Order: sequence, then structure tokens, then C-alpha cells
Amino acid sequence: PLYSSAASDVYKRQVMLKSLFIQNFVLIDNLDIRFDKGFSVITGETGAGKSIILGALSLVLGQRADGKSIKKGSDKCVIEAVFDVSKYQLEPFFLSNDLEYDADSCLLRRELYASGKSRAFVNDSPVSLTILKELGSRLIDIHSQHQNLLLGDNRFQLKVIDVMAENEILLILYKKEFTRYQALRRELKDLRDKAAQSKQEEDYIRFQLEQLDEANLQPDEQDELEQEQETLSHAEEIKSSLYKVTELLDGEEQGAIQILKEALSTVDSLERYFPKAKEISERIRSAYIDLNDLASETDVLKEDVEFNPERLEWVNERLNILYTLLQKHRVSTVDELIAIRDQYQEQLRAIDSFDEQIGLLESQLDASYKELLQQASVLSEQRKVASTAMASQLVKMIIPLGMPNTRFRVDILPRKEPESDGMDDIRFMFSANKSAELQPVAQTASGGEISRLMLCIKAMIAGFTALPTIIFDEVDTGVSGDIADKMGDIMQELGTKMQVFAITHLPQIAAKGQAHYFVYKKDTKDRTLTRIKQLEGEERVNEVARMLSGASLTEASLANAKDLLGIKD
Repeated sequence: PLYSSAASDVYKRQVMLKSLFIQNFVLIDNLDIRFDKGFSVITGETGAGKSIILGALSLVLGQRADGKSIKKGSDKCVIEAVFDVSKYQLEPFFLSNDLEYDADSCLLRRELYASGKSRAFVNDSPVSLTILKELGSRLIDIHSQHQNLLLGDNRFQLKVIDVMAENEILLILYKKEFTRYQALRRELKDLRDKAAQSKQEEDYIRFQLEQLDEANLQPDEQDELEQEQETLSHAEEIKSSLYKVTELLDGEEQGAIQILKEALSTVDSLERYFPKAKEISERIRSAYIDLNDLASETDVLKEDVEFNPERLEWVNERLNILYTLLQKHRVSTVDELIAIRDQYQEQLRAIDSFDEQIGLLESQLDASYKELLQQASVLSEQRKVASTAMASQLVKMIIPLGMPNTRFRVDILPRKEPESDGMDDIRFMFSANKSAELQPVAQTASGGEISRLMLCIKAMIAGFTALPTIIFDEVDTGVSGDIADKMGDIMQELGTKMQVFAITHLPQIAAKGQAHYFVYKKDTKDRTLTRIKQLEGEERVNEVARMLSGASLTEASLANAKDLLGIKD
């Protein structure tokens, strides 16, 4: 069978291209065509414009464009594509990109201007080409000769196997652990680099810290020492001045206290006949008491002040130590020195803890690596099973396509280190001949063989994943007859499960379409235009007959066309 038993639910989610509108694009002035589900074919003579229509569709799916795409004489080109998305889970994409979501329909629009500017819209909301392209890749898969080059890409081969192994959930879990593993590796490297750099600085830091610790720094110490230095340096002068002040205040002959005492006695004698004398007396008495206390204090202070050369020397040495440290560390206060000392202490604690931190991270990294290997092993086993089934199924499918001696094998090679998609390298090994050694498919398969291989692979993976609408662009080039008929069968069967288009020159394939669209050129008075229309009845018979016999229709070609179309007279 072409499809897995799990495919039915998958197909319910397929996207469908409902209509395509093209205005002023190359040779197209105005084209508005509607499509149906299932398998549709598009035919027309070489040069009629099939590639133009495909090019317009590519533009609305996000391909870059230039002003040359606009029909000559026009200022603006518009391309619109409408999709039925009712059974396809696209809401998360719309929400994550802040786009209006319609559960039933999705409109993509591209506008090109002769000036070279371009605008893109999704449901009438302007978007970047990146978003348009990402959404477009979920809606349509254009399979062309160019895309056949993917078959030789080992990453593409791995994706094919993962699709057929239904590894989606396993890959999500693996990638989550791989992301954690990579983060731990980066963190460990950064920590080791930091530790190595700190180790180089450790001796310097320890030396600086020892100096600061030996200084036994105290807050506000500098101000206090500088004040004490001033006092000790002027001890004799201070002592002499205090003695003089004491004498002036409380000298036996002319001391201020004696004078105030005499003034107080004089004023007291006036109280009997001069009322204000009492107030004067109180003020003099207050001054007398204050000066008396002050004289006692200065008398004590002058005795306390002593010239102490040993203490002055110690203070000077201590200040010299502080000044040297301040200058060395380019700060102005002891508090800043203390902050530097604390910083050095913290740096040393960090250096001392690096080994512990590195050990912890190494344990976490080792555990993550083991978990990663375990998950990679599960992925590998799934891939081995899927690879065997895929190789067998592919050979059965491709033999009827004119490749009876095909041999195919999937080699799974272990990687040295885990990567984002596991620890397996995939190689599609192929030979179309019995005696030839199997070689990587890109090195040995011809263009026609690769085209048929890709068709079969697309048919197989359609049974395992939700593929978008698929367009086969002349992948039947180089085949004919019974081979073409078998390729048509594959596309037709795909069409029972999803929307499929085939741009073809082969009548065997054209006759198998559920719908048939014809591309042709129409000459007007001043220009040639590309047109497309859906063929029904006799028109379709005539087109298939033309494909069989050329421009002139014969009874034989018409009869053969009816036979291909299953029409009985």
C-alpha cells in the first residue's frame, strides 16, 4: 500500500487551493480560476504560459520578484490565492505572528509595482516576505525538476526517514534535551574560561588583599588621624594659648571673672532704688557662671595637652600607609579602600568556588549527554525499522515505473557527536542495474530516475504527515507509455487523499485528472495574452487527442483519448 493505516486522520487536515487571481503579470492581463479537491492536471502547448502561472503562484507564496514581472504598460500587478484551511491546524501560526485568523479561509495577496516595490498580505494584513514564505510552505509544495536536487541532500533524506518513522514527538523531546545540552556546554566553557583567567589573576589579587588586610583599615580613620596629627604637631602652642586664656578669664588681678564679680557686686547695690538692676544682675551672674566653667575647662585642657613625639611619629607613619594605598588604588577615601578590599575577598571566594561549580556543571553535562544518547538511540532504532520498510516499499513502487532492476538501501551511519537531529547520518544508496554497486543516489541516478524516486518518496511520506497541496511541475519529463501511466496512477491515488496538481505533457497522466485545466495563448489586436480554462466533455477529449497525435486530430487519436478517459461511445 502507498499509505499507512494512520493516514486517514492526517488527510483530514489537508489544505486546498480554492482559487487563483492574477492581474497584469507578464502575459496575463486578468485571470481568475477556481480549483477543486483531488487530482487535477494542467496542460498546454510549450510556451503557452504554464510556467507563467506557476511563477505567479510562487510569488504569492513568498518568492522574491522584480518590476519585470509586471505586464508591459501596467503600473501594478496583483496576485491572490484563496485556500480552504478549515481542516488544517494553522491557528498557532496566525496567533504567533499576530495575524487575523479565519478558521475556514485564508487569502494571500501579493502586489508588485513598476517602481520595484512589493507588498504582501495575509487576510488583508500586511506581512513580511519571510512570514508569507513560511505560511506558503505550509499551503503548497511545488515539486519541480529543481527540487529533485533535494534527494541528494543527506538532511532531506534524514527528514524523509523521520517522517516515515513518525518521529515527530521523539524529535521534539530530543531537540529539547539537545538545546539543554548545548546550553550546559556553553556555560561550562564560559566558566572554565573565567576560571582560567581568574587563576592567572589570583596571585595579584592575593597580594593586593594581603596589603589591605595588613593595613587593618577602619572607617573614618583618616579624618581622626589627620586631626590628631594637627593637634600633636602644635602641642606647645595649644598649651601656651590655653594657659593664657585661663589667666585672662580667672587671673587674680585682671581676670575677666574677677571683673564680672566686682560688676555683679556693684549692680546688686543698686537694686533698692533702681528696679532694672535686678535684670542686669541676672545677666552678669549668668556670664560669670559660664566664664567660671570655661576657665575651669581650659585649665584642665592645658594640663591634658602634651607634646608626644612617639605618638606623632606613629600617626605620621599610619597616615603615610593610608596615603600610599589611596594613591596606589586611585581613590580618595578609606571607605573606598575598604570596598576594594571586600571586592578582592569576593573574587577570591569565587576563584576558590570555581572547582566546585565546574564539577557540578560537569555532572549536569554528563547526565544530559547520557540522556541525549539514550534518546538518540531510540531515534536510531525507529529510523532503522522505517528505513527497512521504506527501502522495500520504494522498490515495489518504482519497478513499474520502468526501473525493473532497481535496488535501494538506506545506510545509517553513526556520528561522533550528537547534533540537533540525532546521531545518525542517512545515505540513500541506489542502483538501477543488477550488477552495479549501490552508490549514493546523487552520484549514480539520472535526472529521470531521480524524478521518479522523488515522486515515489512524496507518495510514501504523504501517508505519514500532513502535506500541503502538491504541484508536480513536469516531473514526468523523459518518460512515456506504460511508465507514464503508472506515474499517473501514483498521482491519482495521492489525489484521493489530498489536493494534487500535475503540469504535464503526457496524455496518460492528463487523462487521470479529476479536473483538467488548459493553458493557451490568445492573440488580440495589439498583444498576446495567456489564458487558462477548465476543459469538460468534448474539449477535454480533443486536448488529450492532441497530446497523443499532435496538432491534427485523427479518428484514431480521438478514440484513444476516449479510451484513456474511460469514455464509452
